Amino acid sequence: MNRWLKAILFLLGAAILTRLIPFSDWFRMLDTLIHELGHAAMTLLMSGQVLRIELNPDHSGVTYSVLTTGWSQLAVSLAGYISASLFAVALFYGYARKQQAAGLITVSALALITALLFVRGGYGLGWLILFIVINVVFILFGGKIRNFYYLLLSFLCLEESVMGPITVLLRSLTSPGDAGDATNLARLTGVPALVWALVFLGISLLCARLALQFYWSDRERSKQSRKMKEYGQPGPYGNTR
Repeated sequence: MNRWLKAILFLLGAAILTRLIPFSDWFRMLDTLIHELGHAAMTLLMSGQVLRIELNPDHSGVTYSVLTTGWSQLAVSLAGYISASLFAVALFYGYARKQQAAGLITVSALALITALLFVRGGYGLGWLILFIVINVVFILFGGKIRNFYYLLLSFLCLEESVMGPITVLLRSLTSPGDAGDATNLARLTGVPALVWALVFLGISLLCARLALQFYWSDRERSKQSRKMKEYGQPGPYGNTR
């Protein structure tokens, strides 16, 4: 089967299955966190000032910042969806390298930094604190339970990193003035929001394919390992005559 087709079918399956898992909606906020952190990090790189980040119960988020030039606004507007897509790749890379514990520690550290520096209270702060606590619990559990939880977060981030741009694409078709970052980029550049939405979607699909390649490569190694255990290693054979 073509790798692209396989990746798309896998994403569709993940989108359906993850929505059947209780409380999965709550964990989808992780993608929003990374998206807004991408905006915040780029703002600081552009010598701007991050005023605050808001994380809302409906999975939406807003980063309030002060920037001086149009080019810096362009970079900041691009950073959100691209950061979310790259983060999904990083999570699956960690999975393939068997670094689930390190990955959860990193995610928790990002949540802690956000809580201390950017979120001023409300739902967002409560979510960050509880999310960190849950991560610590699974880190302490270790083993298969921790690894399942890590993989769940990875697939949720991967799915949301693709569904986000798809949502923006649909909005750019029906309501171009209300398409989030794509609308901001359209105002800054004069390029239609639809074009920017397609750019976001293209990047997300490329990153999704790379992330799934890490996942598939790990499964292939696991299969080979099981075969080695099943057939055993060749040993010395003596002449018994």
